[in-house]
Amino acid sequence: MTDRPAAYLDAASSEPLHPAARDTLLAALDQGYADPRRLHRSARSARLLLDNAREVVASCLDVRADEVTFTPSGTDAVHRGLLGLVRAQPRRGSRVAFSAVEHSAVLHAAQWLSSMGRAEDHERVGVDREGRVDLTDLARAAATPEVAVLALQSANHEVGTLQPVTEASQLGDVPLFMDACASMGRLPLPEGWSAAAGSAHKWGGPAGVGILLVRKGARWGNPFPTDDRVDERTSGFENVPGALASAAALQAVVAERDEVNARHFGLIERIRSAVAAVPDTEVVGDPMDRLPHLVTFSCLYVNGEALVTELDRRGFGVASGSACTASTLEPSHVLAAMGALTHGNVRVSLTRDTTESQVEQLVAVLPEVVDRLREGI
Repeated sequence: MTDRPAAYLDAASSEPLHPAARDTLLAALDQGYADPRRLHRSARSARLLLDNAREVVASCLDVRADEVTFTPSGTDAVHRGLLGLVRAQPRRGSRVAFSAVEHSAVLHAAQWLSSMGRAEDHERVGVDREGRVDLTDLARAAATPEVAVLALQSANHEVGTLQPVTEASQLGDVPLFMDACASMGRLPLPEGWSAAAGSAHKWGGPAGVGILLVRKGARWGNPFPTDDRVDERTSGFENVPGALASAAALQAVVAERDEVNARHFGLIERIRSAVAAVPDTEVVGDPMDRLPHLVTFSCLYVNGEALVTELDRRGFGVASGSACTASTLEPSHVLAAMGALTHGNVRVSLTRDTTESQVEQLVAVLPEVVDRLREGI
């Protein structure tokens, strides 16, 4: 077994730290340690860094700076964004209508509402074989008086299919929450959402930094105990160096994404083609309208964890199971909702540095690995 993977191919879980983020983080550690709420010189320096980070993120995402909040994680941003919209809709119910392939962070937020007695049942809207939400069913849910918020991801975190967010936002007067953790930075944000969430480590920023976007004029209320921070949309001491490093990485990723996305799209096409040639395999997700760097496939008669382990022995770091619940070894709710195979699945997601040679090595060893596992060798 090698000490390091020949190819780390799990960028959808976490992208390696971008060089721009590394340089900025090291520099900011010496300048951004103070509490940006205080009035002394060190605090003012930290506040300037935080404000600069917010301005950079706003520019990269084509939003206003006062619509950007840094949170402790992408999951926290999802919870705050979604639950804050629900709280601010007192004239409607407290139910959430969400696609059946949303990330577990959305599902858990809806379950929390139920556990608090604020909503009995939520509307889980079905998807097609490619993982795209059924807009007719979503419109029906939006017309239900008890539904306060629609939740629809920008792109599926597990199979890469892009969702019709803009069309969904036009289905009624119900605000839409968008989980953009899988696509933020990699693709421009679609229009129509009231609140959205992102996660910096998905685009090469440091872990522990989330992005919450709340549109100016959107009705949003803090769903959690209040804090005395300047920005009511977060809590606790802001990670100023992390925020600045995340902004630097995002700026670099946006600047290079056309070239990187085009290269990734071609490499993923190569993987999709090679996997399709392996007997009894299924490549899932939309083949064209998708994240450029990600592909998921399932193999009959193969255990997904065993496949990941065997590929890891060959030097390839990939993911298996649900992208958000793999540690539980439970079948993927995303694949189940799509009517796809829920076992023997592998998700490959490319980093900015993934090479054609690494992809060719992967597709060369994959048939042999699958055959060996099927034979029980």
